[in-house]
Amino acid sequence: MQAFADLVRMGKALYIGVSEWTAQQIQDGHDLAEDLGIHLISNQPQYSMLWRVIESDVIPVCVSLGISQVVFSPIAQGLLTGKYRPGEQPPAGSRATDEKGGADMIKKWMSDDVLERVQQLVPLAKEAGLSMAQLAVAWVLQNDNVASAIIGASRPEQVQDNAAASGVTLGDELLTKIDKILDAVIERDPARTLDSSPKTRAA
Repeated sequence: MQAFADLVRMGKALYIGVSEWTAQQIQDGHDLAEDLGIHLISNQPQYSMLWRVIESDVIPVCVSLGISQVVFSPIAQGLLTGKYRPGEQPPAGSRATDEKGGADMIKKWMSDDVLERVQQLVPLAKEAGLSMAQLAVAWVLQNDNVASAIIGASRPEQVQDNAAASGVTLGDELLTKIDKILDAVIERDPARTLDSSPKTRAA
């Protein structure tokens, strides 16, 4: 944090953000930053309809501290596009077929139970006039503490499709239907943040 403060004072950085910190780490980091005369302004966590581990404690702490979320993986490594179907091989060239790392990242979602539930979202997206990716991105942006979403697009048309979710408002009835469909497969345990967060911090 002292190094961050030095960078800000030298004008090499304007603001400081963190990524995948627990609520307690964010609180402690905020307090230390304030002591050094700088401010934490953002947290960059994973967040999607399926991965909601930040909702119970990270977001409330961030709201109280004036820190917002810049979330990544809003379409759950591509799973929420609906292109993966239960009982079928993943489409050629998709992340699930990438043996260099992509397949490992998405494998936690590739059970038939999850895939079947995601397919149930398809008619909801169509009814709302949205693609599945737009539904997923609009869902994360619906959270008042989310400032923006980082999309993992690999083609220009994917960028255009995802960007069209900006400004979309999902109604309460639609949100309730989404929750009902996905409820049994949603990851909510805040302790899961520790899976990707360093266990110790430099003193």
